[in-house]
Amino acid sequence: MSPDLRRLNARRREAVRLLRDSGVRGIAQRAARVAYRRLGASELETQIDLDYMADSRDLRLTVPGKRPDRGTPLTVGWICSPPGAGSGGHTTFFRMIEGMEAAGHTCVLYLYDPFRGDLARHERVIRQYWPGVRAEVRSVADGLAPLDAYVASAWETAHVLAARADLPTRRLYFVQDFEPFFYPRGSHYVLAEDTYRFGFRSITVGPMLANLLRDRFGVTAAVANFGIDTNIYGLTNPEPRTGVVFYAKRDVPRRGFLLGLLALREFHRRQPEQPIHIFGDPTVEVPFPAVNHGVLKPAELAALYNDCAAGIAMSFTNLSLVPDEMLACGVVPVMAESEYAKVTLDNPHVRWAHPTAYGLAEALGGIVGGDRPAPEVVAASVRPTPWDDAKRVTRETIEDEVYGAPAASR
Repeated sequence: MSPDLRRLNARRREAVRLLRDSGVRGIAQRAARVAYRRLGASELETQIDLDYMADSRDLRLTVPGKRPDRGTPLTVGWICSPPGAGSGGHTTFFRMIEGMEAAGHTCVLYLYDPFRGDLARHERVIRQYWPGVRAEVRSVADGLAPLDAYVASAWETAHVLAARADLPTRRLYFVQDFEPFFYPRGSHYVLAEDTYRFGFRSITVGPMLANLLRDRFGVTAAVANFGIDTNIYGLTNPEPRTGVVFYAKRDVPRRGFLLGLLALREFHRRQPEQPIHIFGDPTVEVPFPAVNHGVLKPAELAALYNDCAAGIAMSFTNLSLVPDEMLACGVVPVMAESEYAKVTLDNPHVRWAHPTAYGLAEALGGIVGGDRPAPEVVAASVRPTPWDDAKRVTRETIEDEVYGAPAASR
């Protein structure tokens, strides 16, 4: 038998074995993986435009020569990536735009899309899923106009804004995550980290990031506190509950998918009678009994929370909305221990656990085993913070940056 025929037979046997063990889906995944590597598709995961990369060591930012009178309506540009339906980060960012527009300012939304997608298609998504945003939608590729101020929303967009150093405008940075943690220690890590040295006026979502930027970079940031939609997330089931819930997003590393999977497998081994619920991705398959609810609308998620006793609420780059939303529905959240997160989230019903499978599973087991307060006590512990507070802080910070500090604080 020739070498070529032996190789062909070996591949056939491998395909039969894979079909038997993993089915058609496994074969399709293997083929996609091979194509992904051979075509260099991994570059698309972290696509950047080199022409928009700036360097904090060689940055001379132009600012307007004169400040407008306080109270003059402003025109503010907001730079972000094209959003997908249901994007939480975009939802928070767009809330701030709505707050500026409600105060009488004009907003222009600039989309940074290194893939050069169709602007009209992106705008249709915005108008459909965020109808409260009235801002005109433009493309960064068409240039940035000399507006009163610009607000960057992520590290790539901060580079876009810094790279136009000759643009006479005021620059701000709306920080929702410590984004270097999105990457291994390498080029993307240091490029993201460098944005905190650009000198933009910073606004962080929650105090955890403000503390981190202060300690690491000497940056003083305004804090826009997390809001909670208590008209959606609230207690509807005061009865004792069973089971646990987990936001299972395998393509979002900061959500701790693999760690959550290991913890739930261990939890099921210890307490197999307890139901396990996951949501966020309908394609996720897990090696233990669980109900996958797929993508849920907020009201559907609130209903699910009201059926559960405990939940895993992990986010390694900032706190998220999940813990407060769980608490408001009477769920006790289990969170991975973090120096900055523990200082920020002081709710007495949060269970902090060592970030290992055993640590998280043990915490979940204690909660469903009865070591928890009644759901109404948990729900009552949540401070009803409206998003209006974050909108106000963001608006006032932008106004102070453009107008100058109010007379009383000079």
